[in-house]
Amino acid sequence: MKPIPAVPTQRPSTATPDGQWKTPEIAGLIFRRLTPMEDERGDLTELFRADWGFHADPVVQMYRVTVRPGAIKAWNLHKLQDDRIAIIDGTLRWAFYDARPESPTHGNLLVRTFSERNRHLFVIPSGVWHGVENVGTHDAAFINFPTTLYNHESPDRLCLPVENSLIPFAFGPTPGLPASR
Repeated sequence: MKPIPAVPTQRPSTATPDGQWKTPEIAGLIFRRLTPMEDERGDLTELFRADWGFHADPVVQMYRVTVRPGAIKAWNLHKLQDDRIAIIDGTLRWAFYDARPESPTHGNLLVRTFSERNRHLFVIPSGVWHGVENVGTHDAAFINFPTTLYNHESPDRLCLPVENSLIPFAFGPTPGLPASR
């Protein structure tokens, strides 16, 4: 059988000339780039400051999460709390799906990749499904500063399987790109 010749296609631009993403937004999903201050000894990255005006709710809890290479942690939704996530290490692909019926961006899907070279702090508003995949070669880590304390008796967390009929996204290799694993 003869191989089918590949036809090159032009990939659309993912950024504007001023460096902004060209993807559909989700109402209440806010991103702030975190800038490491580096010298010959290492680096320091401020993760959260009240005077940024990034999110009005106080920090009530903080925890660190690791994701092993190739691992997927999806899908989660909180009814009450907002998550505030700071990317620390590794390469993580995040997917967000707005399932809030009253939201102006209901039904929007947003996928973004972050790493230690592209650190961000972001808010995931309550009612938005979210999942994360480690697309790198070593453990990845992020810190969450949720807006409510974790309730061990009645957690504010709904879950869906990674593959489901609600969210139009499949984690795994990016179509059109070679698999990195």
